[in-house]
Amino acid sequence: MQPNAELAPQIEQFIHDNPQGVLTSFRRNGMPQLSIVTVYPRDGGVGISITESRAKFKNLLRDPRCSVLISHVDWWSGFLVFEGRAELIHSGNASPEELRMARRHIFSATTRRRSADWDEYDRIMEEDKRVAMVLRPDHVYGPALDRMRQALA
Repeated sequence: MQPNAELAPQIEQFIHDNPQGVLTSFRRNGMPQLSIVTVYPRDGGVGISITESRAKFKNLLRDPRCSVLISHVDWWSGFLVFEGRAELIHSGNASPEELRMARRHIFSATTRRRSADWDEYDRIMEEDKRVAMVLRPDHVYGPALDRMRQALA
């Protein structure tokens, strides 16, 4: 897959249908750190919500290389792995309004609905120090991709 290319509709649908994944970031000593995350398609990549207080955020600030494995809900019907660099929208690099809107997009994308009280949502996200992450993949692979290609052939 070309860097920053749009995801194929079948890949976006796979992410929508299977919104849990495993994010791999790298610790200072080079060892991988794995984290269970909620995922959603965003801006030609995989969107993830993380917090500024977690090790994965600190790892990604230091070394943005990462991967996300998204498996079919039954674990046996295929998976996709997305490899690339994390783009982070957080309190240290975004205006308050940009960050607020990125956090709202996370909620709408992951829950597929709108908040009943955006002011309360904004307050909670600020307390949590939520970060909007996007991984626009340089490389995508996995058996689910092979099945998608076969279905289109």
